[in-house]
Amino acid sequence: QVQLVESGGGLVQAGGSLRLSCAANGRTSSNDAVGWYRQAPGKEREFVAGMPWSGGRTYYADSVKGRFTISRDNTKNTVYLQMQVLKLEDTAVYYCRYTIVTVHSSTKTSEYDYWGQGTQVTVSS
Repeated sequence: QVQLVESGGGLVQAGGSLRLSCAANGRTSSNDAVGWYRQAPGKEREFVAGMPWSGGRTYYADSVKGRFTISRDNTKNTVYLQMQVLKLEDTAVYYCRYTIVTVHSSTKTSEYDYWGQGTQVTVSS
C-alpha cells in the first residue's frame, strides 16, 4: 500500500509560479510510475505530467509543456510539479497518482493506482 500526501497549492496571480509536492509513503518500486492530474470545476480529471518512479523520461500534456516540470527526490520519496507562467486555465484541484506496476511475464503486467487527496491551485487575473 502507498499513502500519498500532497502539499503546495494556493492562490497565485497569472504569470506566477507554484511548486506542488507529493510524498509517497509505503511500498514503492522502480517498476512503478507517478504522475500529476488535475480537475477543474465541471470538467473531467486530466493528465498533466508523469514519469517512471525510477526516473528518466518525463511526459507532459500539451497544455503545460514548457511551463511545468515534474521531478523526483529519491532521498525523500517525493515527486514535485514545478509550475511556471501560470494561466487562469490552470486553476484546478491537482492530484498525485502513484501506479504500482506488477510484472507477471514478459508480455503481461497489471496496474493499481493510488491517489492523493488533492490540492487546490487557483490562478487569479
